[in-house]
Amino acid sequence: MKRTLSSVVLTTSVLLLGGAAALPGRIASAPHGTNILVMGTDGRDTISAAEQREFHAGGVACDCTDVLMVVHVSARRDRVSVVALPRDSYADIPPHLDEGTGKELPARPSKINGAYAEGGPRLTVATVESMTGLSIDHYLQLDFRRFIDAVDQVGGVEVCTARRLQDKATKLDLKPGKHRLKGGRALQYVRSRKVDQAADLGRIQRQQRFLVQALRGLQAQRLLTDPVKTAGVVRTLLGSGQVEQGFTAGDLVALAADLHKVQAKNTEFATVPVAGFNPTRPDIGSTLAWDRVKADAMFGKLREDQPLIKAGAQPKPYDPPRITDAVTVRGSAYACT
Repeated sequence: MKRTLSSVVLTTSVLLLGGAAALPGRIASAPHGTNILVMGTDGRDTISAAEQREFHAGGVACDCTDVLMVVHVSARRDRVSVVALPRDSYADIPPHLDEGTGKELPARPSKINGAYAEGGPRLTVATVESMTGLSIDHYLQLDFRRFIDAVDQVGGVEVCTARRLQDKATKLDLKPGKHRLKGGRALQYVRSRKVDQAADLGRIQRQQRFLVQALRGLQAQRLLTDPVKTAGVVRTLLGSGQVEQGFTAGDLVALAADLHKVQAKNTEFATVPVAGFNPTRPDIGSTLAWDRVKADAMFGKLREDQPLIKAGAQPKPYDPPRITDAVTVRGSAYACT
């Protein structure tokens, strides 16, 4: 993602986004909560060549979304649910207009991350809506530059791991224990997907852990109740795309005061249920197949503004996660102790 997920990114979007203006031409689904699509693109052009070398963020970009997460903020602003959509998920990209020629293009099979390359954020939103049945009220697009700057702006984020994390591609190397990561190292952490055989699912879990810790850090600093500091982080995250994304910095700053008390136990983190791999196709390669029954049930709860986890339940995450055994957990399960 032009930055990949990020702690402050999602945290601030999760915690700051609920009552903002809807995407142009849409009516916000406030009575049933608010849905935000966080997308991280994989372009490298927002950071310098020196930063690419230092943080091992080079390579060839595919101009696609490296990270996709649906963030649901409850109508009462007392619960946040985050559902990750693996980038290799099979998708039927809906019919759309070619932005270059204006011609109507038919639906076609793809990986879900290919929607951005073909039609940008709007087609990505349309694809996610068609696959989930959710109405997306806002989207937040992230890149490497905004991620690094936002993490540095809040003094870094503390992460913890029970086992050593090494990735040959990103050069991440964390020993067991706690680590405070500044922007560049945080980027390595949330991008790493070759730590173990869990690949992208393991990376999603680490991104979710990062978000929980970012939230705890923001709350400890009382940053979300400081309009001036919050505005600075919001401006960094939104960049120049505020109007297109359907909300303004002012909306986010105002909502922060309402959401700063959301505790980790009232946040939920999930990956869309997966049934396994589809047969490899020459046109799109290897793709993940969603478990439609379980996925529909999950998104049905979000449409009705219902929690994903039953009251009193305390599910534990697998570490590393197993592809068909994704577990929805409370943020408290990911918090460093």
